[in-house]
Amino acid sequence: MSGAADKKILAVIPCRYDSTRLPGKPLADIGGKPMIQRVYERVSRSTMISEVIVATDDGRIADAVRAFGGRAEMTSPDHPNGTCRAAEVASRVECGFVLNVQGDEPLIDPRSLDELAAALAHGGAPAATLCRAVHDEGAIDDPSLVKVTRSLEGLALYFSRSRIPFPRNAGAAPVYAHIGVYGFDRAFLELYTRLPQTPLAEAESLEQLKILEHGYALRVIETKYPPAGPGVDTPEDLERVRKILAKMV
Repeated sequence: MSGAADKKILAVIPCRYDSTRLPGKPLADIGGKPMIQRVYERVSRSTMISEVIVATDDGRIADAVRAFGGRAEMTSPDHPNGTCRAAEVASRVECGFVLNVQGDEPLIDPRSLDELAAALAHGGAPAATLCRAVHDEGAIDDPSLVKVTRSLEGLALYFSRSRIPFPRNAGAAPVYAHIGVYGFDRAFLELYTRLPQTPLAEAESLEQLKILEHGYALRVIETKYPPAGPGVDTPEDLERVRKILAKMV
């Protein structure tokens, strides 16, 4: 790999058509554009990303991406998660780092992706992700909101669907919500996909725990630019995002 390729940052948006709660959501209309286009355009605004590719196993999604001028790559339908799908695409492209941005995040702030890319380039950990402080007590106890604790050096200690840390001494430590975008050193991304499943990752249904359980460092950056609204998992999320984007135009 050339020196230039060693520094190249590739963004991959893994995207599948099937969804239990909202089938076909990548193609759901948001203000006249399919959701995957909204995500693609936001990711493309990052100043540090060299190339953006949608990774999918569905021809309908690939066709929609190509229709608006984006790049889509077909991947195996057998991948267990989006990270493995992203790794397949990254294996075909010369790059030094890979950002994995979910296809249901149409309100992701491109500046947060710059923060993530900068953390990777800084080194010290083969993978990185984002978090934000959360103060809403109801949200903190919601298992769909993943929480994370960090070391003093900003490395992940644990992720959980439960409240962490437990507030035995209220106010002693903030609560951080995980933002599900990841950055990987390309070589580590390849290694990660070959690591066996781990007990905590399976128990919490959180794939990032596999990194910690195998003893690797995962840097967690508190972003200055959290998403302007939710990721889209349900019809209710979709309506909220439509309203938010309509006000931003």
